[in-house]
Amino acid sequence: MKRRRLAGVAALILVPVAAAGAGMWVLHSTGSAEETARDFLAAWGRQDYPAMRALTVEPPGDFDRWYTRFRTDLKVSGADFEVTGSTDSKVAFHATLKGPVNWSYDGSLTLVEHDRAWRVKWSPAAVYPRLKPGLRIKTVLVKAEQAPILAADGTRIDTPDAPGSVQQLVEGLKERYGSRLTGTSSARVDLLQGTERVATLATAGAKAGEELRTTVDLRVHRAAAKALDAVDKPASLVALRPSTGEILAVVNKPGGFNRALLGQYPPGSTFKVVTASALIADGMTADESVPCPAERNIGGFAFHNAGFEDYGTIPLREAFAHSCNTTFGQLSVDRLGGERLASVAAGFGFEGPVDPGVPAVRARFPVPRDDTDLASASIGQGRVLTSPLNMATVAAAIADGSWRPPRLVDAALLPAARPRKLEPAVVRALRTLMPAVVVEGTASEVSFPSGTAGKTGTAEFGSGRQPPSHSWFIGYRGDLAFSVIVEGGGAGAAVAAPVAGRFLTALAGP
Repeated sequence: MKRRRLAGVAALILVPVAAAGAGMWVLHSTGSAEETARDFLAAWGRQDYPAMRALTVEPPGDFDRWYTRFRTDLKVSGADFEVTGSTDSKVAFHATLKGPVNWSYDGSLTLVEHDRAWRVKWSPAAVYPRLKPGLRIKTVLVKAEQAPILAADGTRIDTPDAPGSVQQLVEGLKERYGSRLTGTSSARVDLLQGTERVATLATAGAKAGEELRTTVDLRVHRAAAKALDAVDKPASLVALRPSTGEILAVVNKPGGFNRALLGQYPPGSTFKVVTASALIADGMTADESVPCPAERNIGGFAFHNAGFEDYGTIPLREAFAHSCNTTFGQLSVDRLGGERLASVAAGFGFEGPVDPGVPAVRARFPVPRDDTDLASASIGQGRVLTSPLNMATVAAAIADGSWRPPRLVDAALLPAARPRKLEPAVVRALRTLMPAVVVEGTASEVSFPSGTAGKTGTAEFGSGRQPPSHSWFIGYRGDLAFSVIVEGGGAGAAVAAPVAGRFLTALAGP
């Protein structure tokens, strides 16, 4: 029993002192000032304010508030406190704080002996040496200035006076590249008295946002917008540069929905560019004779030409120029098959991802299920769906000789994608077929600048004996390709083709 009692008081130290000529013993404080300071700082690091109060002599009523406000005002996300030295009653420490400003400072704690233990003698200076009643320390954020979004020529286009269709693109770009444009905010740690800054204790520099230069050509955009002025139905025009895939203009009328990139429509006879490419790749020539009757039953369904025109037996070039549905429907069944046409369509971007830098839908070409489905698909009907953007890339592929993914920003900012080279025979033939459309075919009544090549499209949708149709025209001239759609506009030659003619004429003028 005696040994256990001695062990129980071993932490108390007996110290001899002299008193009135006789020796006597008194109890001395346990531990050390440094040990108490370490415990106090460790509790501070884990935000254990009750433990800190227990190590403090007569802590004030707002003790916890000093520390919670310190952490909140500085927006601290992590803190570490380390003892760096001590004297009899002073313990120095180094504080490292993480937050908008990664800040460190040196402070000290004053310790006293109280009830046979070392305790912190607290004042606001225990938090930070310059802190006292009436002062507080706060992190102030300074918002970074947003970098501009520019047209290809450096004109700023993220402004309220930018054209509405351009603002649609800007919204998508801000959503995608917001962190690049905004950069990071700057911040500083201020010592404040009320709202007045007494001193700045630390700063963190901002990382400036990076400007985003797009491929938008405002001259091309203005010509496209003007070409749609006379159209009173929802419409869009997309223009791009075939040699690079750069999107030059995206115009939607009216605004509110970016139908040029997000709309999905049957392409109608504009898809015959793809079907003709498949036929020529498989051995046909532009001069090969083909029948073009007014009507033909394919797989149990009656297909007919526009206006039930019967062109007899003519070269493939003329069948393309006159947009013979009966010719291309039957050839797709006799010479191609669904898998082959789907494969060639994939080479023109169908069923593949499309990422120009803003949201865009992919074009759809489901593998045909039977002969009727295949014949419908070959003339851009049935289950085939595409966007004006994708059809512009189809025209661009013929102009350049390679299908290129469209882009609105620098290629380095987009997923890696390579152009797909078309067969030389296909390119040569289509560069004969498409000019014939505007010279002697369905668009021959429209005024175009010389050197224009294109394809009309009248794409039925809905139901009924005479369902409504979208008006299409796609084409190219030099290093410019484009796609026009007018929703519910009717015949491509009557509505969309004149829009394209006005667009190209405006660009060809002085």
